[in-house]
Amino acid sequence: MTMALVRAVVLASFSLTGSAAFAADPLPDAVAAPGESPVLSVHAEGVQVYECKPVSDGKLAWSFREPVATLIAGGRTVGRHYAGPNWEHVDGSAVTARTAGSIPGTTAADIPWLKLEVIAHRGNGLLSGVATVQRINTSGGELSGACDKSGALKGAAYSADYVFLRRD
Repeated sequence: MTMALVRAVVLASFSLTGSAAFAADPLPDAVAAPGESPVLSVHAEGVQVYECKPVSDGKLAWSFREPVATLIAGGRTVGRHYAGPNWEHVDGSAVTARTAGSIPGTTAADIPWLKLEVIAHRGNGLLSGVATVQRINTSGGELSGACDKSGALKGAAYSADYVFLRRD
């Protein structure tokens, strides 16, 4: 099965159920989480925020700063995603993670699919036992073009599905 077909099946599942689909099998090795089971799957809508900064040659370029997104399940807001990266659930539980794997998005305009290793937990609730977060089915979020004022901020709209997994 081609990667494009896997993504199409996952997206179709989202369209039919009205909620984020769990990760399709098989995901590429870089973002797969063998031996782990889904705890929660949500759809995110938001922006990837970029800042205009000098780069090594002294020219200005857009640099990723932070995500700002709403987490949605069953048509309801169930949490938020922000710098860290952090994910907070409405039950008070939260996780912070770091990138452990990546594959390119479907198009040059789409942020990468990620596998993130949880490095911190806060609160008790649904996310308290999560070991891994997958960002899949990304759409948008990449920012291109020149910037001309250091410190300027610009957002690029994006959506993605986040799958929260626990070790079996």
